[in-house]
Amino acid sequence: MSWVTAFLGWLAEFFGDGANWTGSDGIPARLLEHLEFSALALALAVLVAVPLGLAIGHTGRGGMLVVVAANLARALPTLGLLVMFVLLLGASSIWPVIIPLVLLAVPPILVNTYEGIKGVDPELRDAAYGMGLRGGQVLGRVLVPVALPLILLGCRLSAIQVVATTTVAAYTGLGGLGRYVIDGFATKDYASVVGGSVLIVLFALFVQAVFALVQRVTVSPGVSRRLNIR
Repeated sequence: MSWVTAFLGWLAEFFGDGANWTGSDGIPARLLEHLEFSALALALAVLVAVPLGLAIGHTGRGGMLVVVAANLARALPTLGLLVMFVLLLGASSIWPVIIPLVLLAVPPILVNTYEGIKGVDPELRDAAYGMGLRGGQVLGRVLVPVALPLILLGCRLSAIQVVATTTVAAYTGLGGLGRYVIDGFATKDYASVVGGSVLIVLFALFVQAVFALVQRVTVSPGVSRRLNIR
C-alpha cells in the first residue's frame, strides 16, 4: 500500500499548494488553455469530417475509400506528426499542435457519420422520396436525425482522444495541462506529474459526460433504443 500512500500524498501536495491555483501556471489558466486547444481541434475536425461523411453516406460514392483512409489515419503517430510539423512550421504558433490533433479527430467522426447515414433503413429513404422530399431535404429531415446518435458517438470518441492527446502540446512549449506532466518529469516533481495526470483524466470524463447529456437532449429516445447507443 506504499504506492497508494505516495499517490495520495502527491495529490494532496499538488492540489493543496496555493501557488498551483493562481497565475499563468495555475490550474484554471492551464485548464483553459487545454480547453482552447481541444475545442479548436475538435471544431475543425467536425467542419471537415461531418459534411464529408454526410455527402459520401448520402451518395454512396467513395465509402470504401473513406473507411480505408480513416483506418490508415488512425495508425499515424500523433507525437511523430507533432515533431514533423514543429520542424516544418516552427514552434511559434499553435498550428504544429492543432494539425496533428485534427488528423487524430477526423477519422472517428468521418467513419461514424458515413456509417450512420449509410445505415438508415432504405425503406425510410424511399418513403421520404415518396412524400416528395428531394435529396437535401431527405438528408436533413430524415437521414441526419436517424444517424445523429452515431454522429455524436464519433464526436465523443474524437473529443476524448483529443483531450487526452492535447497533453503533447507541452512538448512544443505551449500550455495546457500537459505542462504539469512534462515539466514534472523533467524536474522530478512527481506531485505535479500525478496532479496533472488526474486533471487530464477528470477533464476527459467531464467531456464524455457532456456528450452523453447532449445526446440525451438532442436524440429521439426511440432512435437511441433502436441503435442501442449509450
